[in-house]
Amino acid sequence: MTERVAVAPGSFDPVTLGHLDVIIRAAQLFDRVVVAVGVNAGKQALLPLETRIALIEDGVKLLPAVEVASVPGLLADFCREIGASVIVKGLRGGHDLGQEEPMALVNKRLTGIETVFLSAAPAWGHVSSSLVKDVARHGGDVGAYVTPAVADALAAAFGRRPGVQ
Repeated sequence: MTERVAVAPGSFDPVTLGHLDVIIRAAQLFDRVVVAVGVNAGKQALLPLETRIALIEDGVKLLPAVEVASVPGLLADFCREIGASVIVKGLRGGHDLGQEEPMALVNKRLTGIETVFLSAAPAWGHVSSSLVKDVARHGGDVGAYVTPAVADALAAAFGRRPGVQ
């Protein structure tokens, strides 16, 4: 039987518990999940790529079927290189679908790879990396939305001591 490899792409700046929920659920559906950390040319990242990768690795360390990698170019090329058969994306609602569907159609046309959408769990439907950064930027407690390691990384990025709000 062929191994079913899924790619869960994103910029993950920072990774949230909503992202991790989608990754965990994808790991229950596929033999192997590769979290593909990319650079969004339309956004200025707060956290360096290496930090984002390390924070995701920390969040998935108990999931042996999940690995984390950077994507240097087109996601479609990356998927082809690792033998992925599907892209997994989380959706928080119709707005996300409106943004994700065109990319799914392009990836299908470029490589034939399908995109599977997983609806956000109700607890995470309102959480986004942008929201988390905004709360952290103003000194708010983001502990309900991210792992402790991510909360510490955000505190450091905004010039505060980790563990201190």
